[in-house]
Amino acid sequence: MAQYAILIFDDAAAGDYTPEQQAASKRHADDLIDSGAMITAYALQSTDTATSLRGDVVTDGPFIDSKEVIAGICVIEAPDLDAALELARRNPAVQWGRGGVEVRPVAGGIAPVAR
Repeated sequence: MAQYAILIFDDAAAGDYTPEQQAASKRHADDLIDSGAMITAYALQSTDTATSLRGDVVTDGPFIDSKEVIAGICVIEAPDLDAALELARRNPAVQWGRGGVEVRPVAGGIAPVAR
C-alpha cells in the first residue's frame, strides 16, 4: 500500500485550538488509527519556535513568512490517492474554514537506527 503525507495547515494568527477543536482532532486521529491507515502523526509547535537555515545563515522564525503555517503532519497508508484524499477530507482543519490540508505521496524514507 502507498504512503501519503498529509500536511495540516492553519491560519498563523489563529492561536491555539479550542478544547472543541482539540477534541475533534483527537477523534479524527483515533478514526485513522482504528482504520489501520495511520502510520504516524505530529502536531508542531508555533512558528515562533522555528529556526531556519539557508546556506550558512541561521535565523529565528519560519523559513517563509505566510498567512498559513504547517500546524502538523500525518503519514497514512492508502491504496491510492483517491482513498488518501477521502481520509484527508475528514480532517477537521478542512472543515474549520481557516486552514486545510495538502496530500502528497511519500517518495521514500529512512527508518531510525537503534542505538
